[in-house]
Amino acid sequence: MSDYILVTPGEAERSRFHGAKLALFLGHELAVILRDERDDIPWPGHWDLPGGGREGVESPEACALRELNEELGLRLSESDLSYARAYHRGGMVYWFFAARMPGRLAEEIEFGAEGQSWKLMPAAEYLSHVKAVPQFQARLRDYLSASNAVT
Repeated sequence: MSDYILVTPGEAERSRFHGAKLALFLGHELAVILRDERDDIPWPGHWDLPGGGREGVESPEACALRELNEELGLRLSESDLSYARAYHRGGMVYWFFAARMPGRLAEEIEFGAEGQSWKLMPAAEYLSHVKAVPQFQARLRDYLSASNAVT
């Protein structure tokens, strides 16, 4: 992975994690998903990022990329990921990835069965949106700070 930024590396974070999220930039905008309006899920009706829970013994990268495919129908490879960071929350480990792809990839999106809709949103809008999932706003800020530091 060229220019890959890995924060908080460690075998414990790679082998024992609960889930993964992906900040996917298509051109200059972020792909976001409007969560379902259901009482049995966290953050109903909020703007979310692609990702979800780990299945089996998959790696953090495989988890994020599988969820992206399930939710938006896009297939990326691990080499497309440019940032990775493990976060500890509630005694569990969660991974956050970022990838920057050409805007034309949005034409290939096939929305999956989870969520109400998807759209492309400027990062600044997501960061200030009252209906964005707060912990992903914070993680996106971390990524933007780290990526600006190396560019």
